[in-house]
Amino acid sequence: MKTPDRLTRLIEPVVVGLGYELAGVEFDSRLRILRVYIDSEKGILVDDCSRVSHQVSGLLDVEDPIPGKYHLEISSPGLDRPLFKPAQFERYLGSLVRVQLLRPMEGRRKFKARLVGINGDKVVLEEEGLVYEIPFDSIDKARLVPEFEHTFKKG
Repeated sequence: MKTPDRLTRLIEPVVVGLGYELAGVEFDSRLRILRVYIDSEKGILVDDCSRVSHQVSGLLDVEDPIPGKYHLEISSPGLDRPLFKPAQFERYLGSLVRVQLLRPMEGRRKFKARLVGINGDKVVLEEEGLVYEIPFDSIDKARLVPEFEHTFKKG
């Protein structure tokens, strides 16, 4: 589900110009949905999504980068935020992630592992004591896996 870089390059200046960070862009060709993930240090509210949607949809109407009909979704990354850029992987070192590859590696396409490092153009994952170095360009999708601490009070 890798999105062509041209879509990201087209959309990013608009999002940044409105004061947000472009967390990433996905185009699901099967469902015909263009998802634009925005972020901000203050968090993202519905009004933020609406503001960005209005501007991005105007740009896409003019530029027409996707042939045919599709739906535009503007969203915050959420707790299970998708990871698109190497810098995002670096920001979440130590986190649990779910990674899906474009092609199988060691007989697998899916990993749920701890993100332990970046080694050049590779993402380093640790799963059950095994370490995997996955080339960044072979990743189809990657998301954080929310982890919650449970605290119980004696009552």
